[in-house]
Amino acid sequence: MDTQFLVSLTIILATFALYIGIAIYNKAKETSDFYVAGRGVPPIFNGMAIGADWMSAASFIGMAGTIMLLGYDGLAYIMGWTGGYLLLTFLLAPQLRKYGRYTVPEFIGDRYESHTARVLAAVCTIIISFTYSIGQLSGSGVVIGRLFEIDAKIGTLIGVVLIAFYSAFGGMKGITWTQVAQYIILIIAYLIPVIFMSLQLTGNPMPWFSYGRIIEEMGELDRQLGISEYFAPFTNGTKWQFLALLFTLMAGTAGLPHVIVRFYTVSTMKAARWSGAWALLFIGLLYLSAPAYAAFSRFILMKNVVGQQLNALPVWTETWVNTGKLQLADGNGDGILQWEEMIISNDIVVMATPEIANLGMFVIGLVAAGAMAAALSTAGGLMIAISSSFAHDIYYRVLKPGATEQKRLSVARWSIVIATLLAGLIALNPPGAITQIVAWAFALASGTFFPALLLGVWWKRSNEKGVISGMLVGLGVTLAYIFAAKYGGYTIGGIIDTGAGVFGAAAAIITNVIVSLSTKAPSQQIQEEVLNLRYPEQMTYKDGEVWVDK
Repeated sequence: MDTQFLVSLTIILATFALYIGIAIYNKAKETSDFYVAGRGVPPIFNGMAIGADWMSAASFIGMAGTIMLLGYDGLAYIMGWTGGYLLLTFLLAPQLRKYGRYTVPEFIGDRYESHTARVLAAVCTIIISFTYSIGQLSGSGVVIGRLFEIDAKIGTLIGVVLIAFYSAFGGMKGITWTQVAQYIILIIAYLIPVIFMSLQLTGNPMPWFSYGRIIEEMGELDRQLGISEYFAPFTNGTKWQFLALLFTLMAGTAGLPHVIVRFYTVSTMKAARWSGAWALLFIGLLYLSAPAYAAFSRFILMKNVVGQQLNALPVWTETWVNTGKLQLADGNGDGILQWEEMIISNDIVVMATPEIANLGMFVIGLVAAGAMAAALSTAGGLMIAISSSFAHDIYYRVLKPGATEQKRLSVARWSIVIATLLAGLIALNPPGAITQIVAWAFALASGTFFPALLLGVWWKRSNEKGVISGMLVGLGVTLAYIFAAKYGGYTIGGIIDTGAGVFGAAAAIITNVIVSLSTKAPSQQIQEEVLNLRYPEQMTYKDGEVWVDK
């Protein structure tokens, strides 16, 4: 056992012990604890929990690698994911909190007075969260695979066991406070390497201001090597794909059920707004660092690895080749590694950066712990979303309304275990890179929940038949486009599978509006409830007037 392995393992085990200890201390004893943490989380800590829930393996592990390989075109991920939080914070989160339900399907079922809409929304939640969780489990496999120098598939199986236990035990209450700890660990783990790289390459410890100089030097290297320039726009896709992906990620963010439910854990509408503001600050720390990460890593690879003898490459290349995430070939037989002869997975750039930049064993272990924190925190939130949709919205609200609280908690925990195992089986051979799989989940959310929630909150005329038709059409169009683009090579305007949400959302909104206008309007009570959502918590809309509560 080498020293590096022992250091990394010790750091990861120490953080796991912390998470499990927090989960045990905050074990859910009631259904309100399990689903919404008793609605008592302060906004600043809820903002940290949202940040950890949000900054998944796709953000921590995959995003910098995606930007490194795509260059300018990868910025759509940063702009879409952060911009979506503005939509959510201003358009939906406070209003949904005022309605006071446990889950998104429960809001849709009660807002539209429809068990059918509730069940359909629960099914959509399970599909979206399940797709998203495949990416998280795949990410945990990358981390564990590198740590033990084993195949990433075996690492995924280990991750499945950890996540199933961790999510099922504490529910939302345990996960919330665990996510606060995970945010602190993952943001420290993300920032330390990029700050050290900035010092190494530019002498400036502020990577956000120094990486522009490196990009200029990289442009010259690109020209020397005869490859497309890193910062040239639309070299890896069309302008329409960039815009479609941007919209898909923004609308998907505003419609993701496992993120929305975090706003139910605070006490008031005002606290929900502040949670969103704090979350933007905490998320921005990582997202503003990702382009610098990508630029520094690419620069070091081009300077220190490309052009070297294949038999004299750095030691770290061998360990990553063993995981199956790095492939090296001598295509022209000259014994020297060319840029095009190196196939590097998006998913290993951040994990490999401490080794690429020779930052030392402690930083390598810290980054591994941060990556696991990112994968675990999001996986935990996703499993709670799946569990609540099945155990609360389908089992309790539809199938067994008389079920005891103990029985409901048991069903919730078992649904987490089963969902994690199923997602893990698919993650053994994932259908795409982590960021690509996650983009599909966002496309599904933008085609189903975003139109349903947007119209449900801001258009009182939207009714049961409209929302059911809209969600079905949005889901069908999004899935059809993803499969047609990925497996059939069919695209419109160069928009590939990751931009499918723009078609799903448009189809869902148009369908919802046409069907709602063609059928009976919702009851007067429901229309007043919708109007009431737009006013602060201390105000109530009733009988055409706004009343101030005393």
